[in-house]
Formats: sequence, C-alpha cells, structure tokens
Amino acid sequence: MRLPLALAPLLLLCTAAASADYGSHPKAATLLERLRQEHGFSAAELDSVRAALSEAQRLPQLVEMEQKAPERTETWTRYSSRIDQSRIDGGVAVLRDQQPFLDRAEEEFGVPPAVIAAILGIETRYGRITGNIRVLDALATQGFEHPTRSAFFASELEHFFVFCRDFRRDPAAIKGSYAGAMGAAQFMPSNYRRLSLDYDGENGRDLWTLPDAVGSIGHYFMRYRPSQAWRRGEPLIIPARLLAPLPAGTEVNGKATAYNAGALLRAGWLAADVDLPPDTPVGIIQLPLDDGSQEYWLALHNFYTVMTYNPRTFYAMAVAQLAQRIQQRLAAEAR
Repeated sequence: MRLPLALAPLLLLCTAAASADYGSHPKAATLLERLRQEHGFSAAELDSVRAALSEAQRLPQLVEMEQKAPERTETWTRYSSRIDQSRIDGGVAVLRDQQPFLDRAEEEFGVPPAVIAAILGIETRYGRITGNIRVLDALATQGFEHPTRSAFFASELEHFFVFCRDFRRDPAAIKGSYAGAMGAAQFMPSNYRRLSLDYDGENGRDLWTLPDAVGSIGHYFMRYRPSQAWRRGEPLIIPARLLAPLPAGTEVNGKATAYNAGALLRAGWLAADVDLPPDTPVGIIQLPLDDGSQEYWLALHNFYTVMTYNPRTFYAMAVAQLAQRIQQRLAAEAR
C-alpha cells in the first residue's frame, strides 16, 4: 500500500524514534538544578521531570529538519506558494469569525487584523495544523543534541517543564512543531509563559483556541522586544525596482533597517513605487526567483517586527503579502 506523501515524514519520525533516557544525560543535572533554584521545583516535581526525561524519545531527524527548514533552502518562487487561495479564503473567514477579538487586539496593540490572521495562516492554517510531534521529544532531542543551538532548545525545555507545572499539563501529552512550538500561534514555551493572554476569559491561556491566539500575537508584537515594538498605522513593505547593480557590501535581507529612504533612493540603485519621507528607515529585501532573477522590496520597521516571530526574510515576506491579499479580498467584496 502506498502512503500519502503527507504521512511519510510522520512515519519516518515514528520508525526512527528511540528511547534515549535523557534523565541520565550529563546535561540533565544542570536542568534539574535550574528548575529547583530558579523556579522552585519541589523534590516530587523534580522526580516527575526525571521520569519524563527518561521516557522522552530521541528524534535526531528533527535536527536535520530544523537545519533544512524551507526558509533556508527554497527560492522565493517556491516558498511564496504558501500564499495560496485556501489561505486567503481562510484568512477572510477568520477575520469574520474572530472579528471582536481582532478588533480588540488592533485597538490595544495596533496590529491590523489581517496581519494577525496572516500569522495564523502561515503558522498553522488558522489553527488546523498545530503539529504532531511531542514537544517533550522535540525539545529534549535538540536541547541535548543539537550541534549549534542546544543552548536555545535546552532553555526552552526548561521553560516547557515550568509551563507544564504551572498550566497543569502532562509533558508527554503536548504536541507541537519539530521545534517545540505550540498552539495555533506556535509560541515556544518561554513566550507562552511570558506573552500569552486569556483573551476570551475561558479556561485560562489556551493558545490552541483562536481568540487567545489572536490576542497573544498582538501582545507579542508589542512586548516581545520593546525596541522593535509594532508601530501603529505603518506599513510593512513597499515594492521597489532595481535601477542599477547594488554595490558590493550592500546589506540585503538583514535583520533590521540599515538605510534611510532618501539616501537610498538618491543613490540611484532602487526606485520605490510609493513616496516615503526621506528620513524613513528601510531595509533592502532581495528575493531569488526560480528563473534566476531577483524581486526587490523596501522593508520598514514593522516588517522586522514580524521577523522577531521567525527571523527569516521569506517568512516575514509571506506574512506581509498574505496580509495584503486578505485585505485586498475584503476590500473587493465590500465594493
């Protein structure tokens, strides 16, 4: 019997999983001591953590999945296929179904409803696909074994156990992404603890529900990194055209604005399709296409705010363009 392609990665994970007994791993002692000292875990709670670590499954394929994420390996032509009709339709539906919560989030945090919807659409298709990998396995494998990012994942594993204690969740029962992100909003455990909100007043902070995910995304964009907080009313991207080859050393696809619009446009390298105040901070976005050409945009402050959610240019561009398409669809239907 031939398996559907969508099931193949899950079968690979299931067949390759093996008990690792991370409870006896040398790094486990450091984790347990931090849980005791920094978070006040009792002896009984630490025993529960040891038991969970001992039962965690080793999934080394997750390291390869993280290192070969689509944002790292695809062209923009391929990656942008995520901005498909079903995501546009789903975004319009979410804007209607969750309107009271989206309107409240915009009022409180300034983040437009279409942008919050686009995050949900790119992350989990509006809460329909939140991940089928045990978060315990994902974070333990990468926290103890990732060759370059073990410190990050070990920290998230620590926060995961605190989350499970404080939210009264079974560590072995929670499923999420290969990186350990959870819920419709795909928050890592540290951000779940710090930035999630109970937006509907029901059952605490539950990011598997869309109202709580909506409010938490808006809250994230305002509070995650204050210096990069969302700026109300400002766009994310402006279309641009290349007029002359960019000089060697020109920063493209960076993590923050690197130029001001006036100086950049006076240099004659790019032309923007929208007039910007000369002192507007911007970055240059260069998107590789399948035919070998490049697509150019100017990115503004809020584009880089989206990159705090996922620090990949393609991801932020997909969110920005999906939000535009959702908004365009709403405007067309209102005519």
